[in-house]
Amino acid sequence: MTTARNVAIILGAALALTVLPGGGATVQVALTVLTLAFFVAIALLGHRLYLEHRSFTLASLDDRRRAVFYVAMGAAVLTFAATPRLFSFGGVGVIAWLALIGASSYAAFWTFARRM
Repeated sequence: MTTARNVAIILGAALALTVLPGGGATVQVALTVLTLAFFVAIALLGHRLYLEHRSFTLASLDDRRRAVFYVAMGAAVLTFAATPRLFSFGGVGVIAWLALIGASSYAAFWTFARRM
């Protein structure tokens, strides 16, 4: 019964945002806030990782690992910059965006993990 009530609340909120005037603008604001929160979370994670691993310096990496790290960070920045364009392609663009961010994250992790 609780699940049905919760589903009804969500459906009612979705119906209200769809039918009521200004609902589309409200949804856009909510999506913008969620996007900004996502980017802030990524920045805070990066800052925390930097504070925890100050001994991790790019100068201590060999040329191959440093290149992998730089390419990964560049790909992540370009992917974030191309987010609207990728998302305009629909589901394929979203999958490409997730794949690029995932590959960049893994490459940065690989660089750090292999250093240990």
